[in-house]
Amino acid sequence: MVENLSQLSSNYDDQGYFVIRNYFSSSEISSLRKIILKFHQLWKDDNESFYQQEAFNSSLITGSRYLDFNDRVMLFNFISSKNIMDVIESVIPGDPAFMNTQLFFDPFDKHQANFWHRDCQYDYDVEDQKQVIHETQVLHLRVPLFDEPGMDIVPGSHKRWDNEEELDVRLERKGRVSSDALSTGKQIKLAAGDLLVFSADMIHRGLYGQDRLALDILVFDSAAVYADYVDDDCLPNSAMLDNINDPRLFINTIHLKSAS
Repeated sequence: MVENLSQLSSNYDDQGYFVIRNYFSSSEISSLRKIILKFHQLWKDDNESFYQQEAFNSSLITGSRYLDFNDRVMLFNFISSKNIMDVIESVIPGDPAFMNTQLFFDPFDKHQANFWHRDCQYDYDVEDQKQVIHETQVLHLRVPLFDEPGMDIVPGSHKRWDNEEELDVRLERKGRVSSDALSTGKQIKLAAGDLLVFSADMIHRGLYGQDRLALDILVFDSAAVYADYVDDDCLPNSAMLDNINDPRLFINTIHLKSAS
């Protein structure tokens, strides 16, 4: 248990991220890695062309397509464990809800460039992005399964709009490309067992290399209108809920979806 969660929450509010080193035990990571590697291999076999052409992540890890009942329950219990719930509720104290999981890996093409972005840019135009970063709360909790280069982030950008350099790079204007270095960027290296918490709407990019494999848990504030983004198949069914020690995170989503 981390004793200074209030300070970490303050850091998140100010900077848009925080890291807890060695948060998970080697046995926890080993058990998680076994299930995630099973998913990853099956996903690659099923999406061979996409994987070899451009993929750098997959989603719906908790869904029914590649994992059986027991593996899914194990993942749900990890996602809603006290360690993770304590962190989530330090940032989103009012009924946080589960959105999705993503798995980030190295592209098949070793020359494929990474890219600066805000998650909201894929759903909103520029003017709406300016509003969204002040109104919504989507949290990424990244769990690296191996040591990796980590991420580049722009501290504080979850609360402010891009400066000229950032916008030119992110939107590839004036001859810039989204993989260019940013003077405001900061690298966060990660090791297996660490936990990186960051805002989905801050300017960030993943760093490729070292055969990275990182599980991201996405959580949102129940006050936000994101329930329709959640795929029903990635949620636990009633039998699974009976096997989850603390199912609140998923029940909140189920209730939000039923009310939408």
